[in-house]
Amino acid sequence: MRSIDDIIADFDLLDDWEDRYRYVIELGRELPPMPAEDMTEANKVRGCVSQVWLTARVEPGAPPILHYTGESDAHIVRGLVAIALALYSGKTPGDILATDAETLFARLGLQEHLTPQRSNGLRSMVARIKDDARQAAEPA
Repeated sequence: MRSIDDIIADFDLLDDWEDRYRYVIELGRELPPMPAEDMTEANKVRGCVSQVWLTARVEPGAPPILHYTGESDAHIVRGLVAIALALYSGKTPGDILATDAETLFARLGLQEHLTPQRSNGLRSMVARIKDDARQAAEPA
């Protein structure tokens, strides 16, 4: 999986939005497949028009590290899942909560080039990831 820094650098090289859309779809194709048994109602992200599933695995530690897997039934949304995972997976709850996804998505131009439904879905994914981070940060 590509790092968020690599994704930002690649976006900066692409001037045309058609090329950027193709790149987002390519990111989705590179996303490792989610095991079918993880595509459950409990893992489904609410607020997405397309079907989106996210799972979080908490690596114990002080602080813990959250690792994510994700999947979608739509090509472009699968790419958006890949961007969200590049931004948040492998981070501590504090880092996740401190990361401003809206600023990054605006920098990439996603907000003005996505449909309102896709933008809402992206916000729903981020909200779910931040909720997981808050839960992981709570003392047991």
